[in-house]
Amino acid sequence: MSQDNPRIAVLSFAIECNRFSPVTTAADFETDVDIRGNQIVSESRSGASITLPDLPGFFTEMDRTGNWTPVPLRVSQAQPGGPVEENFFKQFLAEIEAGLQAATPLDAVFVAAHGAALAEGTDDPDGDLFETIRRVVGPDIPVVSTFDLHANVSRRMTDNLSVFVGYLENPHTDIYERGVEAAKHMRECLAGARTAVTMVKVPLVPPQISLLTAKGPYADLIKYGQTKVGGDILNVSVMAGFAYSDSPKNGLTAVVTARNGNRQAAADLSLDIAKRAWGMKERFKRAMTSLADAVQLAVSVGRDRRRKAIILADVADNPGGGGRGNTTWLLRALKAARAQHVIFGVFNDGAVAAKAHELGEGAIFTASFNSQEHQEFSLPFDCEAKVMKLSDGKYVGRRGVLKNVSSDMGPSALLDLGGIQLVVITNRCQCMDPMQFEMFGLDIAQARVVVVKSRGHFRGGFDEFFNTGQIYEVDCPGLTSPILANFTWTKLPRPVYPLDEETSWTPPTGV
Repeated sequence: MSQDNPRIAVLSFAIECNRFSPVTTAADFETDVDIRGNQIVSESRSGASITLPDLPGFFTEMDRTGNWTPVPLRVSQAQPGGPVEENFFKQFLAEIEAGLQAATPLDAVFVAAHGAALAEGTDDPDGDLFETIRRVVGPDIPVVSTFDLHANVSRRMTDNLSVFVGYLENPHTDIYERGVEAAKHMRECLAGARTAVTMVKVPLVPPQISLLTAKGPYADLIKYGQTKVGGDILNVSVMAGFAYSDSPKNGLTAVVTARNGNRQAAADLSLDIAKRAWGMKERFKRAMTSLADAVQLAVSVGRDRRRKAIILADVADNPGGGGRGNTTWLLRALKAARAQHVIFGVFNDGAVAAKAHELGEGAIFTASFNSQEHQEFSLPFDCEAKVMKLSDGKYVGRRGVLKNVSSDMGPSALLDLGGIQLVVITNRCQCMDPMQFEMFGLDIAQARVVVVKSRGHFRGGFDEFFNTGQIYEVDCPGLTSPILANFTWTKLPRPVYPLDEETSWTPPTGV
């Protein structure tokens, strides 16, 4: 090992997979992020990277704390979607294996992961990746990885890692900080620290809207875990998992990394946290606002400026969870009710955006939504629209999850539907940064009603305009409906709470 200038392989495979969504293709990764070699280094040090922020965080802290030589392999990140096509994942895995072999000798490996991936032919591509890495580099080389707190965790993942670093915040406003933390742990491992990673899973698959970390049961679990960090406890990560993966790995998982090889301390704490989670399982239930009530409220707020403005979250059509970002239930209902002073976005329809660009600003036309997509929930809707403003869709996020992240929504347009200002985009993504509206000249502070296609990350971007009392999660159909009984599960371990109310759990022994 070269402690003075360690050679550290850097790579990323990050996608959250919804088994009910269309297959994620190589083109989906290319549209988002699929880079190799020195571009990884330049992006990570750019100050406005196209990658998730854990890579810049890792680079910044490694640069700050001494010499090191990054060995960049490949960074593949895509918007949440269906299982990754088999050929893409196999090729990615083969490329990483060959890259690691060619780069030897290495002193360590850093992986910016997500943890809720699926691929055609495997339900645990994350486990496949970490197993491959460990097989190539051997048992003694530090392998450190970051994970989204919606990761579905397997022992093939934890058994092949030196340190497991999960996000602590939802909305995920701490991704950069977790990259910094990973670098600190990496330095400790390079200095000779011995670690042990343990996990305990419970049959609890909470609705995604019940997993906020400002307050509530999940916040309490995470905060409790953080009070235990110190001494031999290096990291505590409480991974709620991602229900829509419909995976054998589903289930809230407590993951603990210990120093000094103290596996017993890690095992005791991971079991303690798992028991606490099970003891508060009923607190994870959460009610939503019906579509009819949401529309009535929107109309009322639009008419009466004495009332506080509101934000309606179309949580069942969250592109951040595999939704297509184009369901029309809420849009249709607001239009039919003649709601006014509404900002709505971002709506994924490349054909409508292209038509707006063809006609130009000021044009009035019939927007035919979902004319090119025929998914179960992507129902067609025709509406007269005026093109107010056009954009190439490129922006740098200014708040929350996307702060300082370079993003690209593709050719985009602001359409006036008569009381509703709708942002239509080409590259599917969720609405979570004010810039997605502000780049069109919209003043969010003056809107009476803001509608977002997002599950929860919008809270980290729009909190300067709306407090929690002004936010309503609307119950509509969609690929990310929080009502888990709406789905036909094939691989989710059963019974599981709250889908199966009578679920029981016996804590394991010998973690």
